[in-house]
Amino acid sequence: MARAEDLLVARYRLSSRQEAFDLLRRTSQRFNIKLHTLADVAAQAPAPAPDARSWMPGRPRGTAPALPALSGEGQPAGHGAVLMGALHRALHVTGARMGNVQLVENGMLRLEKHTGLNKRFTDYFAFVEASTTACARAAREARQLTVKDIAASDTFDEGSRQAILQTGSRACHSVPLVSPNGAVVGMISSHHESTLGDLTETQLNALHDLGGQVARWLIWHRGTVSGALNHLHALATSRR
Repeated sequence: MARAEDLLVARYRLSSRQEAFDLLRRTSQRFNIKLHTLADVAAQAPAPAPDARSWMPGRPRGTAPALPALSGEGQPAGHGAVLMGALHRALHVTGARMGNVQLVENGMLRLEKHTGLNKRFTDYFAFVEASTTACARAAREARQLTVKDIAASDTFDEGSRQAILQTGSRACHSVPLVSPNGAVVGMISSHHESTLGDLTETQLNALHDLGGQVARWLIWHRGTVSGALNHLHALATSRR
């Protein structure tokens, strides 16, 4: 939050961090985006061109893509709720109790949501870049990947293997969130307490549908965030 506030103060010559915070808060409320999410995007997005009328190219928000795969999870509203709903659905399909969701950020997978995993695991896999993990390999190949026995698999380097085993996971299955144009925008992984056999075709199809639907929703949501940045830019420039 502080980084975003400092950038806004410097970029728009605002009077204080408090003024920057107020602009972020007003924008987050108007666009129904969590304040920390908006602040993170504002801090990371490329700066608008000098005297630009908008921060990012305009995208109409439109209607959120349907998420029929989450029908059993109620009607999630908001970024976090959709990700947790998707994680719970994946765990239900695979019969697991532990799992996590990662989103692609700057060429890496960033841990976004998890359940049943301890702090050593979440700290170790906060960001995944190397290909010596199942999730990174599934992202690189844009396909589902099952590791039936983590202890015996050559998919992992030893550090990753031990970080997974110590949390009680003995097998895992990774589901890429693939956009209509084939880009991987995230990953859902289930972790299993026992070694795992092959998933059924029905399970794999259900997970494939889930990954595609969540990917489309995430892309739509990014368009919403772009609109929020443009609104924030307009508010800030009007104060000069």
